[in-house]
Amino acid sequence: MSEIPKENEGKDAADAEMKQNDRVADFFYEIGIIQVMKRSGQDFLGSGTQSVADHSFRVAMMGYTLAKMSGADADKVMKMCMFHDLEESRTGDLNYLQQAYVESDDDKALKESVEGLPIEDEVHSIIDEYKAQESAEAKLAKDADVLELLFFLKEQKDKGNHQASNWISGVVKRLQTELAKEIFRSASEKMYYEWWYNRKDESWKHGNKNW
Repeated sequence: MSEIPKENEGKDAADAEMKQNDRVADFFYEIGIIQVMKRSGQDFLGSGTQSVADHSFRVAMMGYTLAKMSGADADKVMKMCMFHDLEESRTGDLNYLQQAYVESDDDKALKESVEGLPIEDEVHSIIDEYKAQESAEAKLAKDADVLELLFFLKEQKDKGNHQASNWISGVVKRLQTELAKEIFRSASEKMYYEWWYNRKDESWKHGNKNW
């Protein structure tokens, strides 16, 4: 049996690397779609501008923080939050009314989105755990998803959208952990801009310029 020439082995390895790089480049372009894809619910709410990526970013920040506060695996929670809506790059963001008429194949969309990527197995494992909603990490990640919507709605309410209150009263019931419930109770007692408006040094009123 003849041996495979070493130069052929090197060429095969280079071809494989080029093929994976090409696949990764496609994926990086794909996730750019969710940066411009609007969350569909805001059209029905009547105010607000938020993309799927906007939502996912704050969900990830919230989930990581909740996990740190509760002693859960923060890295796992953050990954669940990062990837929880990835399939929407292919299915779009369907709100509850739209889901009554349109059925999307989320599993197929996610499978094809990460197929051939070095993160493929990990993403499937993480999302399977997230969907099962059995582990503490999965529940925290889901609460982060719900909390992000609640904060968005509270912001719209503070800006004068009266319908937002109706949405909040229904969405808040989805929270599972006492920690998430307590945090939103705190958020409900203040205006969305107080974090900067009520700064003790009041530096925002004059800045650092002399003119």
